[in-house]
Amino acid sequence: QVQLVESGGGLVQTGGSLRLSCTASGSIFSINTMGWYRQAPGKQRELVATITTSSSTNYVDSVKGRFTISRDNAKNTVYLDMNSLEPEDTAVYYCNAVLRAQRWSNFVSYWGQGTQVTVSS
Repeated sequence: QVQLVESGGGLVQTGGSLRLSCTASGSIFSINTMGWYRQAPGKQRELVATITTSSSTNYVDSVKGRFTISRDNAKNTVYLDMNSLEPEDTAVYYCNAVLRAQRWSNFVSYWGQGTQVTVSS
């Protein structure tokens, strides 16, 4: 059984900062890509940022220069540092990890339960 547990969401004013964390635990042999997605009310879930095992990163254009994704492979943890937050960043943020539980397993995508980020104007 694999679990992804997120933390760090909350309420912040425009221009403020937050740091999200997500740790994967359970039966894990290796983790490939980790990432953050978000879903605002009435909208589809969208990719925010991803990071590979070699720390190659990818961001949606709207957060470039404001958000930074990083990971600690030893801790199976991915972070999202969010600066200069805007009301448009308000959403539920979900952690994602593509991993395999055993050496012989296929890679499977897992999701966290989501953490609310609210940016007030």
